Amino acid sequence: MSAVAVIPARYGSQRFPGKMLADLGGKPLFVRTVERARQAKRLSEVWVATDDERIAEAAEREGIPVKMTREDHPSGTDRIAEAVADLDADVIVNVQGDEPFMDPNLIDQLVERMTEEPGLEMATAATPLRAREDLFASSVVKVVCSDAGHALYFSRSLIPFCRDVDPESVLDRGVYQRHLGIYAYRREFLLALVLQPPHMLETLEKLEQLRALALGARIAVIRTEQPAPGVDTPEDLAAAKRWMTR
Repeated sequence: MSAVAVIPARYGSQRFPGKMLADLGGKPLFVRTVERARQAKRLSEVWVATDDERIAEAAEREGIPVKMTREDHPSGTDRIAEAVADLDADVIVNVQGDEPFMDPNLIDQLVERMTEEPGLEMATAATPLRAREDLFASSVVKVVCSDAGHALYFSRSLIPFCRDVDPESVLDRGVYQRHLGIYAYRREFLLALVLQPPHMLETLEKLEQLRALALGARIAVIRTEQPAPGVDTPEDLAAAKRWMTR
């Protein structure tokens, strides 16, 4: 089964405009993400999909293939779908450009899960949420899963809700899972998905994966230990710089 990674990288960001070009250890943030993705063994190619010439030029300087896309995409999923319309691959892996420490082994695991379970439309990942400050942070997306390891729901709110106990009291029991910004799609499902309008849940939560769930897609969730930070805000970038020096 062939697999290609595409990294959506747009310049505009409500919380951190221009973050894809923010310096992280002497290179733009998205370039660090590409470097990590290229270490995965199950990928044949790693592309960047962008609507911004500055990002495209930075990618070309690093020898990274680029797909230019429209500016009006409502999500990274829609941007990637345009980018892969003429690519020949069975599985498309969406690695968020602001995840410079994404484990390449996790990318391989996602591709392998899609290979082993033909009925899956998508696969993604989650890691145990253990920091108290992340419990109620809307920038930290939570996921709950079925016993079979398929996603039931994603939310920026705290899920599951603890009715009778303090949620902090169960932090060390693996109750809460933090969703990681990575997806694997079957190419044909991805192309069909973007033909559907954004779902109400997706619009309310600003979480594109809810469109797939609302359509009845099965999304496998791989549990992993990944404490490395993603970058949503300037403060996150500072944390990422500290992480690189450790």
